[in-house]
Amino acid sequence: MSDPDYIQTLCASIQQANATQQALQIQGGGSKSFYGNEISANTLDVSNNIGIIAYEPSELFITARNGTLLAEIEATLDANNQVLPFEPPHFSPNATLGGAVASGLSGPRRPFSSSLRDCMLGVHIVNGKGEYLEFGGQVMKNVAGYDASRLMCGAFGTLGVLTQISLKVAPKPQAEITLALSINQSEALNKMNAWTQTQLPISATYFNNDVLHVRIAGLEKSVEKICNQIGGEKISSSEKFWASVKNHQSDFFQAEKSLWRIIAPNNTPPLSINGETCIEWNGGLRWIKSTEDAQHIRNQCQAFKGYVSLFKADSKPNDCLAEINPDLKKLHLNIKSAFDPNRILNPGRMYSWC
Repeated sequence: MSDPDYIQTLCASIQQANATQQALQIQGGGSKSFYGNEISANTLDVSNNIGIIAYEPSELFITARNGTLLAEIEATLDANNQVLPFEPPHFSPNATLGGAVASGLSGPRRPFSSSLRDCMLGVHIVNGKGEYLEFGGQVMKNVAGYDASRLMCGAFGTLGVLTQISLKVAPKPQAEITLALSINQSEALNKMNAWTQTQLPISATYFNNDVLHVRIAGLEKSVEKICNQIGGEKISSSEKFWASVKNHQSDFFQAEKSLWRIIAPNNTPPLSINGETCIEWNGGLRWIKSTEDAQHIRNQCQAFKGYVSLFKADSKPNDCLAEINPDLKKLHLNIKSAFDPNRILNPGRMYSWC
């Protein structure tokens, strides 16, 4: 359970901020501080609320406090041959569970297994009014009605301070092999789209610099058989390679140009944007390093109904995240008003108006 003394102190801090109308910037491990809008507010340090509270391998769930390191959680699961299905990026050794949920980011396994939002079972939060709230449970049968816990996923801390999180976990694949195929972007997209129409046990894809990497996961005998069917060359360090992809340690992510994150339909053709591209999620996630005008990039994405965010840049404008239509904007504002009417928690971090 959450520490009562910690919760009481947290509630009091937020209530005091309300009384003085002083905004708070939630700070955990800081591994994803570059993501979203920059804001100016007093720091609310939540990194000391740590520890795994409950873990039942047979029930496929884990519950931990927000400040618990992702590395600790993954090591605990690995000891029981289990994983987080959404393969969260860390970006830093200080990455925490709370930061993973607040940013809402999922890694290479996401389209083949589960997104972070799909794995959310329950959360405890303190909202912008200083109220302690509990949503959901620890297992699926306890989650009924409107699942408010999923609202916290990707909310950038604008709705509440996460204190406790329960997630679904999954069995670790018996075997994983990564293949490298030398092909161009159009050929890679064709292959990835064809694979979506099959039952192949693919768990990750990554295309860059005319090489398509594909990870096969499952039973050892079936993985070997499918590798022969797909072709390509086996790489020697599959686990290390995918860690470098999800944590942006590969060469592609080291350049200083602006980095755009684009969610697109799988069958979207190569984009007419000057710059270098890498592709994940069977074509559904595209990263582009470019110096092109931001509006041109956004217009390109609107043409195929994609969502584009400025993920990293030396100098960021307001509202780096994907633009939304007026109806969604109204919904965002209504939800923000319900959880944080005085805009105390991370105001402007997600959108300047929220």
